[in-house]
Amino acid sequence: MKQRIENVLFTVGNDLSRLKSQYVSTQPNDPFNLTPFNNYHNLLSANTISSRMSAKEINERIQKAFDNAGLRDLKFEYAIVVGLSENSLLATIEKHSPNFSVAFSDSLNNFYLRPVAIVSMPSSLSENLANDEALHLVVLNLRSYVLRSLTLNIILVVLFTVLIVTAFYVTVYTMLRQKKLSDIKNDFINNMTHEFKTPIATISLAVDALKNEKVLSNRDKMNYFSGIIKEENQRMNKQVETILKASQFDKQEADFEKESLHVHDIIYSVADNFVLQLSDKNGDAELKLEAPNDVILGDEVHFTNLVNNLIDNAVKYSKDNVPIHLKISSSNKNGKLILQFEDNGIGMSKDTQKRVFEKFYRAHTGNLHNVKGFGLGLSYVKSVVQSHNGQIKLDSVLGRGSTFTIELPLEQ
Repeated sequence: MKQRIENVLFTVGNDLSRLKSQYVSTQPNDPFNLTPFNNYHNLLSANTISSRMSAKEINERIQKAFDNAGLRDLKFEYAIVVGLSENSLLATIEKHSPNFSVAFSDSLNNFYLRPVAIVSMPSSLSENLANDEALHLVVLNLRSYVLRSLTLNIILVVLFTVLIVTAFYVTVYTMLRQKKLSDIKNDFINNMTHEFKTPIATISLAVDALKNEKVLSNRDKMNYFSGIIKEENQRMNKQVETILKASQFDKQEADFEKESLHVHDIIYSVADNFVLQLSDKNGDAELKLEAPNDVILGDEVHFTNLVNNLIDNAVKYSKDNVPIHLKISSSNKNGKLILQFEDNGIGMSKDTQKRVFEKFYRAHTGNLHNVKGFGLGLSYVKSVVQSHNGQIKLDSVLGRGSTFTIELPLEQ
């Protein structure tokens, strides 16, 4: 910017020097100025820029130069000084703009340029017939002008930078998400293969056994192996239903037939189905269902599956050689039914708690596959709770157990 301003000053200085080189006689009838020596001072004065041009004309000439340089809005003050010494500036000013002195004194905000000489061209008629002059220029508030002129560029740079950063973030996020989806897909395929491989192998062995003549001749053995085939078939069917339900919730195609439900009755019924599993691990379920009002508007099938999944989760993730203690409680608060499922199982880490409600996510247990499932149980539970306009929260400590808290609106 300063270089452009200096170029403007140099251009104006050359322009004024050319004008100064044009000789002007002090006597109309004496074009060659053949006057007595005592009028020599008048001759020198007549051929200066200060005597030929008004302050307005000089200002307009400088302004035109700034306009041509693309600096139309730049404000300035100027002075025409006789002599080329910068030290005698204020004492030798012949013509100046109104506020030159003030602008020259404010060196903090204004930009003062080195003066440019206004002298007659060599071999011109006015050479040595006019005093040397200098054009002094002060540009007002140059810093503010530069900032204003660069505002658009700065904004564009900032926007471009934000665009690049955003594009980089989206790219990295997409790559990480694709990797995550790939990992989820691989885990799901591995889990599904394991879950289906066992019942298929069992069914295959049972079918082979049914072909044995000794089994064919024994009705009890026939019923036994037929029962195994039926149980394993139901097990696979249950796994398929779980996947289909998750798909329906994902597509928002799940059917709900909501009606008045007594939540306590559902919990008692589901808990009874786990008595044998709890007894096998020397465990028990403590039911403290003390809510005065337990009636909600919900779907009986899905809500029953919700309770079943939470209790089954407590059984699956219990500690080895430690009796299971499951505590289920209920209460009312602010027109809502509060349910808590508290266990003394293995608990969860902070990272696991953040992702436990994600579809297909399963906590890592190393190379062991001691817990069966696809990682859809808690995702399904959260979907059912949300479909009933409720909320679910998890509080867990690794090694000490987990507590699932569900808030559901009561039936009005």
